[in-house]
Amino acid sequence: MNCSLPVIVLGAGGHAKVLINALLASNRRIVGVTDPARNEGEDILGVKVIGDDSVVLSFSPKNIELVNGIGALPGKNTRWDIADRFRQQNYRFAKVIHPTSTIGKEVVLEQGTQIMAGVVIQPGCFIGEDTIVNTGVVIEHDTIIGKRCHIAPGVVLNGGVWLGNQVFIGSSSSVIQSVSIHDSSIIGAGSIIYRDIPANTKIIQKRVSIDGGTQ
Repeated sequence: MNCSLPVIVLGAGGHAKVLINALLASNRRIVGVTDPARNEGEDILGVKVIGDDSVVLSFSPKNIELVNGIGALPGKNTRWDIADRFRQQNYRFAKVIHPTSTIGKEVVLEQGTQIMAGVVIQPGCFIGEDTIVNTGVVIEHDTIIGKRCHIAPGVVLNGGVWLGNQVFIGSSSSVIQSVSIHDSSIIGAGSIIYRDIPANTKIIQKRVSIDGGTQ
Protein backbone atom coordinates (compact mmCIF):
# COMPACT_ATOMS: atom_id res chain seq x y z
CA MET A 1 0.00 0.00 0.00
CA ASN A 2 1.20 3.47 -0.89
CA CYS A 3 -0.01 5.50 2.09
CA SER A 4 0.99 8.72 0.35
CA LEU A 5 -1.81 8.31 -2.22
CA PRO A 6 -5.19 9.87 -1.47
CA VAL A 7 -8.26 7.63 -1.34
CA ILE A 8 -11.85 7.65 -2.53
CA VAL A 9 -14.39 5.78 -0.38
CA LEU A 10 -17.04 3.84 -2.32
CA GLY A 11 -20.34 3.95 -0.45
CA ALA A 12 -21.73 6.18 2.28
CA GLY A 13 -23.54 3.78 4.61
CA GLY A 14 -22.66 2.55 8.08
CA HIS A 15 -19.62 0.48 7.07
CA ALA A 16 -18.26 3.41 5.07
CA LYS A 17 -18.60 5.70 8.10
CA VAL A 18 -16.52 3.32 10.21
CA LEU A 19 -13.84 3.25 7.50
CA ILE A 20 -13.85 7.03 7.13
CA ASN A 21 -13.38 7.33 10.88
CA ALA A 22 -10.39 4.95 10.72
CA LEU A 23 -8.88 6.81 7.76
CA LEU A 24 -9.22 10.16 9.51
CA ALA A 25 -7.65 8.72 12.67
CA SER A 26 -4.72 7.58 10.49
CA ASN A 27 -4.39 11.03 8.86
CA ARG A 28 -5.08 9.55 5.44
CA ARG A 29 -6.19 12.07 2.83
CA ILE A 30 -9.73 11.37 1.59
CA VAL A 31 -10.70 12.96 -1.73
CA GLY A 32 -14.37 12.20 -1.22
CA VAL A 33 -17.13 9.61 -1.05
CA THR A 34 -19.10 8.17 -3.97
CA ASP A 35 -22.66 6.92 -3.60
CA PRO A 36 -25.49 7.07 -6.20
CA ALA A 37 -28.07 7.27 -3.40
CA ARG A 38 -26.58 10.44 -1.86
CA ASN A 39 -26.61 14.04 -3.05
CA GLU A 40 -23.37 15.54 -4.32
CA GLY A 41 -21.91 17.79 -1.64
CA GLU A 42 -23.54 15.89 1.23
CA ASP A 43 -21.32 15.62 4.31
CA ILE A 44 -20.26 12.23 5.75
CA LEU A 45 -18.15 12.77 8.91
CA GLY A 46 -16.73 15.90 7.34
CA VAL A 47 -16.00 14.25 3.96
CA LYS A 48 -18.00 15.33 0.91
CA VAL A 49 -19.95 13.12 -1.48
CA ILE A 50 -18.42 13.79 -4.92
CA GLY A 51 -20.93 11.88 -7.05
CA ASP A 52 -21.60 8.27 -8.02
CA ASP A 53 -18.99 5.60 -8.77
CA SER A 54 -18.42 6.91 -12.30
CA VAL A 55 -16.51 9.85 -10.77
CA VAL A 56 -13.68 7.45 -9.95
CA LEU A 57 -12.90 7.08 -13.66
CA SER A 58 -11.78 10.73 -13.82
CA PHE A 59 -8.82 9.77 -11.59
CA SER A 60 -5.87 7.78 -12.88
CA PRO A 61 -5.33 4.44 -11.09
CA LYS A 62 -1.74 5.62 -10.60
CA ASN A 63 -2.86 8.61 -8.51
CA ILE A 64 -5.59 7.22 -6.28
CA GLU A 65 -6.49 4.22 -4.15
CA LEU A 66 -10.02 3.07 -3.42
CA VAL A 67 -11.64 2.02 -0.15
CA ASN A 68 -14.58 -0.37 -0.43
CA GLY A 69 -17.21 1.05 1.91
CA ILE A 70 -19.90 -1.48 1.02
CA GLY A 71 -20.63 -3.84 3.88
CA ALA A 72 -20.23 -7.63 3.60
CA LEU A 73 -23.35 -9.64 4.44
CA PRO A 74 -24.08 -13.31 3.68
CA GLY A 75 -25.74 -13.73 0.30
CA LYS A 76 -25.01 -10.16 -0.80
CA ASN A 77 -22.45 -9.73 -3.60
CA THR A 78 -22.49 -5.96 -4.14
CA ARG A 79 -19.20 -5.46 -2.28
CA TRP A 80 -17.41 -8.10 -4.33
CA ASP A 81 -18.94 -6.98 -7.66
CA ILE A 82 -17.66 -3.44 -7.08
CA ALA A 83 -14.18 -4.71 -6.19
CA ASP A 84 -14.03 -6.85 -9.34
CA ARG A 85 -15.26 -4.02 -11.57
CA PHE A 86 -12.66 -1.51 -10.46
CA ARG A 87 -9.78 -3.99 -10.35
CA GLN A 88 -10.52 -4.85 -13.97
CA GLN A 89 -9.81 -1.17 -14.67
CA ASN A 90 -6.47 -1.36 -12.79
CA TYR A 91 -7.56 0.42 -9.59
CA ARG A 92 -6.11 -0.78 -6.30
CA PHE A 93 -7.90 -1.01 -2.96
CA ALA A 94 -6.17 0.44 0.07
CA LYS A 95 -5.60 -1.39 3.31
CA VAL A 96 -7.39 0.36 6.16
CA ILE A 97 -5.83 -0.20 9.59
CA HIS A 98 -7.25 1.68 12.56
CA PRO A 99 -4.40 3.08 14.69
CA THR A 100 -5.82 1.47 17.85
CA SER A 101 -5.38 -2.02 16.40
CA THR A 102 -2.42 -4.17 17.40
CA ILE A 103 -0.67 -6.06 14.60
CA GLY A 104 1.97 -8.62 15.58
CA LYS A 105 5.21 -9.47 13.81
CA GLU A 106 5.19 -11.56 10.64
CA VAL A 107 1.55 -10.74 9.90
CA VAL A 108 0.60 -10.50 6.21
CA LEU A 109 -2.30 -8.25 5.23
CA GLU A 110 -3.25 -8.45 1.56
CA GLN A 111 -4.66 -5.65 -0.61
CA GLY A 112 -8.00 -4.23 0.49
CA THR A 113 -7.98 -5.68 4.01
CA GLN A 114 -9.86 -3.60 6.60
CA ILE A 115 -8.75 -3.80 10.24
CA MET A 116 -11.06 -1.92 12.61
CA ALA A 117 -10.63 -0.33 16.03
CA GLY A 118 -9.38 -2.47 18.89
CA VAL A 119 -8.44 -5.49 16.78
CA VAL A 120 -5.58 -7.71 17.99
CA ILE A 121 -3.76 -9.85 15.42
CA GLN A 122 -0.99 -11.97 16.91
CA PRO A 123 2.23 -13.04 15.13
CA GLY A 124 2.30 -15.32 12.11
CA CYS A 125 -1.20 -14.61 10.79
CA PHE A 126 -2.30 -14.13 7.18
CA ILE A 127 -5.38 -12.06 6.21
CA GLY A 128 -6.56 -12.44 2.60
CA GLU A 129 -7.59 -9.83 0.05
CA ASP A 130 -10.64 -7.66 0.87
CA THR A 131 -11.32 -9.34 4.21
CA ILE A 132 -12.97 -7.27 6.96
CA VAL A 133 -11.72 -7.76 10.52
CA ASN A 134 -14.28 -5.81 12.47
CA THR A 135 -14.24 -3.98 15.79
CA GLY A 136 -12.63 -5.73 18.77
CA VAL A 137 -11.78 -9.00 17.02
CA VAL A 138 -8.96 -11.12 18.50
CA ILE A 139 -6.98 -13.33 16.09
CA GLU A 140 -4.43 -15.54 17.77
CA HIS A 141 -1.09 -16.73 16.39
CA ASP A 142 -0.65 -18.52 13.05
CA THR A 143 -4.24 -18.12 11.92
CA ILE A 144 -4.89 -18.11 8.16
CA ILE A 145 -7.90 -16.22 6.76
CA GLY A 146 -8.80 -16.35 3.08
CA LYS A 147 -10.15 -13.73 0.69
CA ARG A 148 -13.41 -11.82 1.09
CA CYS A 149 -14.18 -12.97 4.62
CA HIS A 150 -16.04 -10.91 7.22
CA ILE A 151 -15.04 -11.41 10.84
CA ALA A 152 -17.77 -9.55 12.74
CA PRO A 153 -17.29 -7.53 15.95
CA GLY A 154 -16.11 -9.34 19.06
CA VAL A 155 -15.10 -12.61 17.39
CA VAL A 156 -12.21 -14.65 18.85
CA LEU A 157 -10.20 -16.91 16.54
CA ASN A 158 -7.80 -19.04 18.55
CA GLY A 159 -4.34 -20.12 17.44
CA GLY A 160 -3.90 -22.01 14.18
CA VAL A 161 -7.45 -21.49 12.88
CA TRP A 162 -7.87 -21.76 9.09
CA LEU A 163 -10.67 -20.00 7.18
CA GLY A 164 -11.31 -20.46 3.48
CA ASN A 165 -12.60 -17.75 1.12
CA GLN A 166 -15.79 -15.73 1.67
CA VAL A 167 -16.44 -17.08 5.19
CA PHE A 168 -18.71 -15.05 7.48
CA ILE A 169 -18.19 -15.31 11.25
CA GLY A 170 -21.00 -13.64 13.23
CA SER A 171 -20.53 -11.30 16.17
CA SER A 172 -19.14 -12.64 19.46
CA SER A 173 -18.45 -16.11 18.06
CA SER A 174 -15.40 -18.14 19.12
CA VAL A 175 -13.46 -20.63 17.04
CA ILE A 176 -11.35 -23.14 18.99
CA GLN A 177 -7.69 -23.61 18.11
CA SER A 178 -6.68 -25.44 14.91
CA VAL A 179 -10.26 -25.63 13.55
CA SER A 180 -10.80 -25.21 9.79
CA ILE A 181 -13.87 -23.50 8.30
CA HIS A 182 -14.12 -24.00 4.55
CA ASP A 183 -15.25 -21.71 1.72
CA SER A 184 -18.55 -19.80 1.81
CA SER A 185 -19.63 -21.05 5.23
CA ILE A 186 -21.72 -18.84 7.54
CA ILE A 187 -21.31 -18.97 11.31
CA GLY A 188 -24.14 -17.22 13.17
CA ALA A 189 -23.61 -14.77 16.00
CA GLY A 190 -22.63 -16.20 19.38
CA SER A 191 -21.49 -19.59 18.06
CA ILE A 192 -18.69 -21.70 19.55
CA ILE A 193 -16.99 -23.72 16.82
CA TYR A 194 -14.97 -26.68 18.09
CA ARG A 195 -14.83 -28.88 14.97
CA ASP A 196 -14.01 -28.46 11.29
CA ILE A 197 -16.81 -27.01 9.14
CA PRO A 198 -17.28 -28.14 5.50
CA ALA A 199 -17.75 -25.66 2.63
CA ASN A 200 -21.14 -23.96 2.16
CA THR A 201 -22.30 -24.81 5.68
CA LYS A 202 -24.58 -22.52 7.68
CA ILE A 203 -24.54 -22.72 11.49
CA ILE A 204 -27.15 -20.66 13.30
CA GLN A 205 -27.52 -20.90 17.08
CA LYS A 206 -30.96 -20.91 18.72
CA ARG A 207 -31.75 -17.62 20.40
CA VAL A 208 -33.95 -16.97 23.43
CA SER A 209 -36.58 -14.29 22.89
CA ILE A 210 -37.90 -11.86 25.49
CA ASP A 211 -40.91 -14.06 26.25
CA GLY A 212 -38.67 -17.07 26.91
CA GLY A 213 -39.28 -18.83 23.61
CA THR A 214 -36.62 -19.83 21.10
CA GLN A 215 -36.09 -18.49 17.59
